Amino acid sequence: MNICVFLSAADLDEGYTAPARDFATLLGKAGHTLVWGGSDTGLMKVVADGVQEAGGRLVGVSVDFLAHKARPNADEMVVAGDLAERKALLLAKSDAIVVMVGGTGTLDEATEILELKKHGKHSKPVVLLNTAGFYDGLKAQFQRMESEGFLPLPLADLVLFADDGPTALAHLEAEIASR
Repeated sequence: MNICVFLSAADLDEGYTAPARDFATLLGKAGHTLVWGGSDTGLMKVVADGVQEAGGRLVGVSVDFLAHKARPNADEMVVAGDLAERKALLLAKSDAIVVMVGGTGTLDEATEILELKKHGKHSKPVVLLNTAGFYDGLKAQFQRMESEGFLPLPLADLVLFADDGPTALAHLEAEIASR
């Protein structure tokens, strides 16, 4: 399975890098391909290293103004002209999506992927990996959107909030297998 992972390229502490590394190892050992933003820095590097070291493939989609940070030994690397093209390529190259911890760029990617799913533009499973409760506030906001009628479909049909990597991967594998 090609699993797109949206995540930070920032250097983060072990509270975030250790779970990310563990999840990456699970992906690689299961023979999955990481589809990611292509950066060889920060948490993106941690995940790419983990997948590659565990035997998985790497498909990167960088963007022109970040191409100098692209991982040199990815199995495939595409450089998009802008962020919109990058997001479209990441979605097109993936079977499932995982959103890990990140900043405004990751949040932008997550909300766009969920908006596209809400409107039926894709039906790929989406998981927000809620490491250390990072997305608890966002989860509460989505639950409020659902309860007050802002979502046209149940939240559970849109996204799964998973507290750990094994739960996230098991959900994606089950969703893909059921298709």
